[in-house]
Amino acid sequence: MPRQLEGAWTVRNKPDPVDVHVGGRLRDRRQLLGLSQGEIGARLGLSWQHIQKYERGTNRIGASRLYRLSNVLGVPISFFFEGMPVEVAAASKHRAAVIADDATPTPREIRMLVRAYSRLPAAPVRRQIFALIKAVAWACSDG
Repeated sequence: MPRQLEGAWTVRNKPDPVDVHVGGRLRDRRQLLGLSQGEIGARLGLSWQHIQKYERGTNRIGASRLYRLSNVLGVPISFFFEGMPVEVAAASKHRAAVIADDATPTPREIRMLVRAYSRLPAAPVRRQIFALIKAVAWACSDG
């Protein structure tokens, strides 16, 4: 894997630190109330596995689902964010920045590039531009 992409790949495959914190707060409250993952899931129309993924931070909890969870657990939504260390918020911001910096081209950008490339009238010019793009991509991946 190219060196430039390693950080973003690793970041994308780990749960966001905020999701892990929120999931931990969900687990703590559920256990304090003596409820199983299945019982919480049943109240929300979800499986216990889904609740387990929320608690681990591997699945994000959407706003409406977080609202429903706060009602089921009898806590305000802010409960899930209480006690979140500054480092967790900073790590989440860093994660977002790494992913944004390493964003892949959008389908629209690719279409525009292909359209512009195909409009070049001379085949030798197209070959030179193709070689240039390959060289730049190679240099970036080995950089």
